[in-house]
Amino acid sequence: MTPGRKADPVPPLRPVSDRAGRAAVFQPEFREDLRYWVKADRKIALRVLTLVEAILRDPFSGIGKPEPLRHLGADVWSRRLTEEHRVVYLVSHDRIDFLQARYHY
Repeated sequence: MTPGRKADPVPPLRPVSDRAGRAAVFQPEFREDLRYWVKADRKIALRVLTLVEAILRDPFSGIGKPEPLRHLGADVWSRRLTEEHRVVYLVSHDRIDFLQARYHY
């Protein structure tokens, strides 16, 4: 940066995507659940973000004991957040919809 010049503004956020080209879509309930965890327990909020990163890398294996939820649909999966709470997400060929991050499906 040259002297006397202000830094460029922060660029807009780009959609997050995994290696397979899937976009991450955060549904309103998921965002509300994440806001809850940020206020109630930041350690769990960080765990949610860690799980999101792991899910984007590989939606079907990894940390949190991935489990298909066939009773909710063919492509709906969950991962353990705590003993009581789960991250629930829907996997399609071009996106991963994060549905919830509280309660047990």
